[in-house]
Amino acid sequence: MAIRLTVACPDQIGIVATIGQLIAKYQGNIIEANHHTDAGAGWFFMRHDIYFPTDFTKLDQLQRELENISQALQLQWQLIQPKRPKRVILMVSRQSHCLADILYRWRSKELNIEILCIISNHQDLAQEASWHNIPYHYIPVPKQDKTAAFNQLAETIDQYKPDLIVLARYMQILPPFLCQQYPGRIINIHHSFLPAFAGAKPYHQAFERGVKLIGATCHYVNDELDAGPIIEQDMVRINHCHSIDDMVRLGKDVEKNVLARGLRLHLEDRVFIHNDKTVVFN
Repeated sequence: MAIRLTVACPDQIGIVATIGQLIAKYQGNIIEANHHTDAGAGWFFMRHDIYFPTDFTKLDQLQRELENISQALQLQWQLIQPKRPKRVILMVSRQSHCLADILYRWRSKELNIEILCIISNHQDLAQEASWHNIPYHYIPVPKQDKTAAFNQLAETIDQYKPDLIVLARYMQILPPFLCQQYPGRIINIHHSFLPAFAGAKPYHQAFERGVKLIGATCHYVNDELDAGPIIEQDMVRINHCHSIDDMVRLGKDVEKNVLARGLRLHLEDRVFIHNDKTVVFN
């Protein structure tokens, strides 16, 4: 039986030993261990992949003992069954490159997810969803009145009870109430190397500044535009010969790869959010 344990807590002596002894008590075998201490924040992070005997029936008892330990050590912990697919909603606008990449990785079993639906403010990618037998919700977001649209969006999301929402180039700013409803559960891909060139048309901004590197950033969504905790980033080199169209073309490859890597890290519970930063166990 495979179980994943994640822990975050104030740093102190004896955390690993205490939890290790508890796992050994239940005949657990730690097959991957990740530890990190943020010395500045005084905070400790841990991720363990554990195999228990196939006839293991004491998960509830193990959880109770972890709860007792957590009170003494101030643990924030989770026991996760890693083989269970996470329930995911994909959100898009008109551009298909990130969506197509995720769908390919899902079909090829590279991503352990259950895609609940695709939501879009345009109808351009409805055929893509239909081909994959995935429900498609078209919710237009008119510039003059976005409130009703976002209320409908919130209702649609809520009916699916997702573990994660992925903005695969959904070119709308989500309202604060929706961000607060799913903290640490909305991932976005932004087509710049944040914090540079946040907001709209980052490739145009980069072109005007004559930068030599452009990139993409996979990050969690919060109330502040393009300022959520960063999961993954990458870059590609450009020069004065590249037009804006060239930058967009080059950037699309970076975007889909960075989103796929960031999504995988989240799905494998390798990302810990602490304040405005992340600890990522690659």
